[in-house]
Amino acid sequence: MGNNEGEKIVARFRDGRIVKGFVRNFSIESDTVILSDQKTDKESRIPIEELKALFFVKNFEGSSKYVERKVFGIRKNLGRKVFIKFIDKESLVGFIEGELPWDKGFSLAKLGKGAKGFFLTPVDGDSNNERVFVVGSSIDNVTIMVT
Repeated sequence: MGNNEGEKIVARFRDGRIVKGFVRNFSIESDTVILSDQKTDKESRIPIEELKALFFVKNFEGSSKYVERKVFGIRKNLGRKVFIKFIDKESLVGFIEGELPWDKGFSLAKLGKGAKGFFLTPVDGDSNNERVFVVGSSIDNVTIMVT
């Protein structure tokens, strides 16, 4: 594939592993993600159900000194405000598009029945994460924040 092709992602697995690489032609209905490893350029096919989330990033290094802000009001409203709690107790705060509610096994109205999850835009525009694909089966709870 070549290291200059595709979108930069950090794949977070349900078992805690992290892989950085490039992905092309990703669809919310995909059963697998084809990832080209950032360092080795080796392509691997990852079943979506093994993943917790895909972080579409500005760069792979990020900034170890930057602490991502997780509060609403620091950036313009980009959709519905949500708090996502994963099965492993980690959480994300951000904006999603579409009708609610999200219920595990069902998709947001705009996504269709084949969707394996949904995209979330982080509340912190300065974050290294541009958007996050949240895998539905890794979610424990979704809370809609009232404005």
